[in-house]
Amino acid sequence: MRIIGGTRRGLTLAEVGQGDMAAHLRPTTDRVRESIFNLLVNGGYGDPITGARVLDLFAGTGALGFEALSRGAARVTFIDDGVKARALIRQNIDKMRAMGVCDLYRRDATRLGPNRGAPYGLVFLDPPYGQGLGEVALASALAGDWLVPGALVVWEDSGAPELPAGFTQLDQRRYGDTVVTLLEAPQ
Repeated sequence: MRIIGGTRRGLTLAEVGQGDMAAHLRPTTDRVRESIFNLLVNGGYGDPITGARVLDLFAGTGALGFEALSRGAARVTFIDDGVKARALIRQNIDKMRAMGVCDLYRRDATRLGPNRGAPYGLVFLDPPYGQGLGEVALASALAGDWLVPGALVVWEDSGAPELPAGFTQLDQRRYGDTVVTLLEAPQ
């Protein structure tokens, strides 16, 4: 796993191998990550990355958040309740030299609670596939004021998700066994 673009392009991130299914770690492949960022940059959404506050839910290794940071995001908050995932994210924060612009919270993404800081304009959502956790996590983020009105959400799952009330689907693409859905949060 490596950073695909931006100032840290080519940096190799901490390895998880083929994934750790017991810890629900299934890293986004470089190819899918590159496709996601090409879609964000060239999809007619303006520039959703530069200067953005990014929320990475079910962060896993944090690869999506670190890619956004490399491409100009101002700050990234990683949310994961897995011990192994948080250890990998800490390693990757060190590798990226990003201690001052990253937050790591041990939290269940489906029960975020109230946000005590500024809300986020770009959200990466990569829950364990096929368990319906993405819908619950987005509802929790919305209820806790984690999202700016109109926030852009990039959701990875094994199939087309059920859209939570108020969210608008902007695009959807299939990459092998991964379906990437772009949503806009309620205004």
